[in-house]
Amino acid sequence: MTLAAHALRLSFSHSGAGSIHALDDVSAQFAVGELTVIVGPSGSGKSSLLHALAGIALPQLGQVTFGTTVVNALPEPQRDAWRLRHCGMVFQDFRLIDELDVLGNVLLPAQFQSARLPNGLLSRAQQLLEQFMVPRRLGSVARLSRGEQQRVALARALLLDPSLILADEPTASLDAENGQHIAMALKTLAHDGKTVVVVSHDDKVVALADRIVTLKAGRVQSGSVVLG
Repeated sequence: MTLAAHALRLSFSHSGAGSIHALDDVSAQFAVGELTVIVGPSGSGKSSLLHALAGIALPQLGQVTFGTTVVNALPEPQRDAWRLRHCGMVFQDFRLIDELDVLGNVLLPAQFQSARLPNGLLSRAQQLLEQFMVPRRLGSVARLSRGEQQRVALARALLLDPSLILADEPTASLDAENGQHIAMALKTLAHDGKTVVVVSHDDKVVALADRIVTLKAGRVQSGSVVLG
């Protein structure tokens, strides 16, 4: 199913200065089987667009559609359920739970679906951690390096095999080798039939993009291109 943003306007209030338009009449489509990379200067609305696509930030105008579902029209509990079922998200600040260990963080999405861990998810979590070369350590995930935490966050996002993957600077805390590994993994996920949308300043990620969307001052620029 295609994910699309139709004429989105998203504003944030600014004390003493009215409101700031994070997104202003943004329209874009994100296709199955493509790695789309969103680029642009700081403050251009990249993260805001990602949050709008995930149904986390609601636009004042416009629609986010996923197939026939208007995501931003759903009540909050239904948006949460939609996100859990369809969307794996990697946040810039990771949003890991310090009180849990590595495996507990990766398995967390499954806890929202069922009190009992479904068959096969433990093995899948372990395979994802091995794929992204996360060390098996007991104790709080807070003891890991930022690069290790970032890879835990990516494994968590993929646990339930979502059809849509949204990632905000997924290689920012990684060294060159691990960054290339994650960039290639995102490319492979797209070509295996996922819709992958990534915000990134990383040349390694941009070089692998099937499509580049450029934002500036909350608007999609006419220079956005399709590669290949």
